[in-house]
Amino acid sequence: MSVQNMPTFLNGLCPYFTMFPLKFPLKILGERADKGQTVFDPFCGRGTTNFAARLLGLKSFGVDSSPIAIAITAAKLVNVTPSEILRSAREILTNIPPSNIPEGEFWEWAYHPDVLSELCQFRAAFLNDCNSPARIALRGIILGALHGPRQKTVQSYFSNQNPRTYAPKPAYAVRYWQNMNLQPQCVDILGIIKRRAERYFSVLPHEIGVVQKADSRQQIKISDVSGISKFSWVITSPPYFGMSTYIADQWLRNWFLGGKSDVEYQQSCQVSHSSMDVFISDLKKVWNNAAMMCRADATLVIRFGGLASKDAQPLKIAKASIKESGWRVLTACPAGTAHRGRRQADAFLKTQSRSVMEYDIWARLE
Repeated sequence: MSVQNMPTFLNGLCPYFTMFPLKFPLKILGERADKGQTVFDPFCGRGTTNFAARLLGLKSFGVDSSPIAIAITAAKLVNVTPSEILRSAREILTNIPPSNIPEGEFWEWAYHPDVLSELCQFRAAFLNDCNSPARIALRGIILGALHGPRQKTVQSYFSNQNPRTYAPKPAYAVRYWQNMNLQPQCVDILGIIKRRAERYFSVLPHEIGVVQKADSRQQIKISDVSGISKFSWVITSPPYFGMSTYIADQWLRNWFLGGKSDVEYQQSCQVSHSSMDVFISDLKKVWNNAAMMCRADATLVIRFGGLASKDAQPLKIAKASIKESGWRVLTACPAGTAHRGRRQADAFLKTQSRSVMEYDIWARLE
């Protein structure tokens, strides 16, 4: 399958703090997958594997316990035009009143009052109904623009100065804005939506793929996935041991999707990080469940790394989780480390962290 000249803009719809590059699943599926084969990602995150499958015309199924991940992935799988997205945005701002506008020092500094009011109109609309392709795409666009850096020329984000990939904690953010005397700007929400809709949704590959909010440690009925019987490929990157703050780091996006207007730290549906043994046991459950959803000749490909602070051995953890899970390891190859100057963590950490070698582990269903 050729991967040249493919419309890949949509994969950048909403940046995530933890994500693997599109070329990882695209190269595997483009070179090795056959027409008609299906793809499963039990930790779909921002939907990179699902989008790669869509580019290649392969049906896919993504699962994640994070509502942010599900909303972003869903937006990458719909078929809609920029004009339909903009029409939906105008209808919401015309017909849906704002509700549950959060109050407090953080919100006063994070968003201009008019901007926050309009965001709450969209939030109310999506919580009531977000089933149409236009609303699913619009929700994804807003999640991607919800917070980010202030631009010197064209307005691109709704918030005061912020990172794009994660939401800082309220107390820290307020101190920063006050110290820098950064007031929230009254940005043109519809203008930002229009530019992003035209960038991401003007040229789309064929609509294909399904995403579902679920705990991948639990058995998932394959019959619930429209048009898919058994999977030929499982391509994923599970959370690294100790990396358990996905929802907390995305708390602003989680609020927009119906969560609390403050940081939530506890998430019972995530893989446990209480100890390495429990973490490995939980991953084993995921691989076991994936095996039951796959064809006899299915291939599992895992990109896995670790946190320097945990002094973990990624390859050892990954192999231990696969052992006796229904899969047999074929190869385990170093995938390199994040290059200095391009790591997201180094953009905000006071001291640069040590990057840990990542590995690509290939396994075959026994």
